[in-house]
Amino acid sequence: MSTVNGLPAHVLLVHIVVVLVPLTALALVAAALWPRAARRLGVLLPALALVALVSVPLTTQAGEWLERHVTADSLVRRHTELGDGLLPWALGLFVLAMVVWWATRRTGEELTAGEGSRWSTLPVRIAVGVLSVAVGIGAVVDVYRIGDSGAKAAWHDAYDKTAQGS
Repeated sequence: MSTVNGLPAHVLLVHIVVVLVPLTALALVAAALWPRAARRLGVLLPALALVALVSVPLTTQAGEWLERHVTADSLVRRHTELGDGLLPWALGLFVLAMVVWWATRRTGEELTAGEGSRWSTLPVRIAVGVLSVAVGIGAVVDVYRIGDSGAKAAWHDAYDKTAQGS
């Protein structure tokens, strides 16, 4: 996908990434730290993480097309380099979302028996919680850095800093 209604697709797709990756990170951390939140989110957590994961390479591919159609400079190259690093973070969010969802879902038999969840030990819960916080923070910081570099690349010489015609 290169354009949508005459606009570069990257400019539109990037909004999906900017919203879904931090939202997924927030939901993952909440679910990892509070099993009740994980049960309430249910399958929505891994589904959200999957959509976020799929949106990253689509946006990156559209960005690579756009890169070939704009004047190359150091700001564009920096943005491209940073953008290439988001996929591992999105993959980490997805994998951890699947782990949290699987570990906290309860089958009908478990519900009738009054059993808790598949979190077998406190150390496992702590490890998954720490990993979720770390990956969530890493993903959000990476999205911020990529977005900041993209805004600088797009707008660094595209406007006049003094107001026109007042």
